[in-house]
Amino acid sequence: MSSIFLAVVVLFPIVGGALIPLLPFRSRAQMMVYTEGVVLLNSILAIALLLNRPAGEFVLLRFTSNLTLSFRIDGLGTVFAGLISVLWPLATLYAFEYMKHEEHEKFFFMFYTITFGITMGIALAEDIVTMYCFYEMLTLVTLPLVIHTLTREAVLAGRTYLYYSLGGAAFAFIGVIFILIYGTSPEFVAGGVLDLAKIGDRTNLLLLIYVLCFFGFSVKAAMFPFSGWLPKAGVAPTPVTALLHAVAVVKAGAFATMRITYYSFGTEFLRGTWAQTAVLIPIIITIVYGCSRALKETHLKRRLAWSTVSNLSYILFGTALMTPLGLVGALCHMICHAVIKICSFFCAGAVICQSGREYIHQLDGLGKKMPKTFVIFTISGLALMGVPGLAGFISKWNLVKAALDSTHPLAVVGVAALMISALLTAIYMLTISVRAFVLNAPSETKNTAEHKIVPYEEVRDPGWMMLLPLVLFIAAMVVIGLHPEPLIDAFTQIASALS
Repeated sequence: MSSIFLAVVVLFPIVGGALIPLLPFRSRAQMMVYTEGVVLLNSILAIALLLNRPAGEFVLLRFTSNLTLSFRIDGLGTVFAGLISVLWPLATLYAFEYMKHEEHEKFFFMFYTITFGITMGIALAEDIVTMYCFYEMLTLVTLPLVIHTLTREAVLAGRTYLYYSLGGAAFAFIGVIFILIYGTSPEFVAGGVLDLAKIGDRTNLLLLIYVLCFFGFSVKAAMFPFSGWLPKAGVAPTPVTALLHAVAVVKAGAFATMRITYYSFGTEFLRGTWAQTAVLIPIIITIVYGCSRALKETHLKRRLAWSTVSNLSYILFGTALMTPLGLVGALCHMICHAVIKICSFFCAGAVICQSGREYIHQLDGLGKKMPKTFVIFTISGLALMGVPGLAGFISKWNLVKAALDSTHPLAVVGVAALMISALLTAIYMLTISVRAFVLNAPSETKNTAEHKIVPYEEVRDPGWMMLLPLVLFIAAMVVIGLHPEPLIDAFTQIASALS
């Protein structure tokens, strides 16, 4: 395929989304068909592009002779772009039913669709300048989604999200500048681009810049101590929080840390240095901290948000091991966690949408009224724990294997953190399922400011537009859990190019 399609899969959903408020749709159904058509067509084109990679790059905009806005497909970009392309059409379908009672739908789906294109821009970026530009645009297009309801809580959450994101971007920008100065090229090259002759005796300075850059990009991945924005962003509509937590924002942060570690600074320069230790320590802390906060949390979506904080650091842990096996484990968990977490968030959204209940103590007995939703939620919980036969086990197994193969002393501490996290995950996920299926419903439940409680007798499972994505996600968890070889082989091939 021609390299021009690299720009098409980025720009088409941006332009198509921007037109949604301007087009004279005669009914909501027409808007739904148009929106799903744009997203689905772009996903099909993107997957076709990934299967038939163009040999070269496409330059969209040239700033100087060596600074461009350009796109190219490599192995790492294929993984992220493929994940986006598969999940976005399903998420959009789910959003149609969830948003049917919400206001300003056209503007919601405008930003929702534009975000698809911006995230594709991050995945297909040829160099660090292009990735950074789209990374910043991602903050701007997702902010209106976070504050969509315009409640006081949503506005405050949006403000927090903006402050954290801009602060992280400032630190990341320092890394971009130093790569341009001390690198042989701004492009992503397996093994890194640093010019040791230029660095000279400034090794410790470059290591410090790497740590700052890693922390900057990992703000979106919610690494401690910058994880506070993610649970607050749970006030956004569930289709937004699911993409924030599973695909677009947080995975963009994790993806960016992989890029700078393996393709800009290079693991040969970083591995075994104090900089590796400096990023591993907060990562390990975050793994335990996130699931500990999830265990305490009584709000359903915020509990899942703190779970995301913990699981994102699984990906960062594999990245920071700075070995091919570590990258395999990180990529594996990026895929598996995306499928598991978007499923669990969509289940939570279905519960809130169908029953108005948002706190865990309000879910007692609800599994008898929404059996399909809570069975799927339970399976996603088992997968998140790492039960064999499901996707979560595969990714955790590969992370543990990579840690045990590593020579860094903190790797073993990381394995212990993963074990603690698995235990706490079992408690905070299965507690919800037990309450839903075993306990009886309370005699009465008061309305909240955000949601009107539906009487217990009237609660039902959602319609097919919500259930179909959930069923497909469960099928994906089982298929990956039972037949992980194609994914592992693909990730191993990507990692082998680094050595």
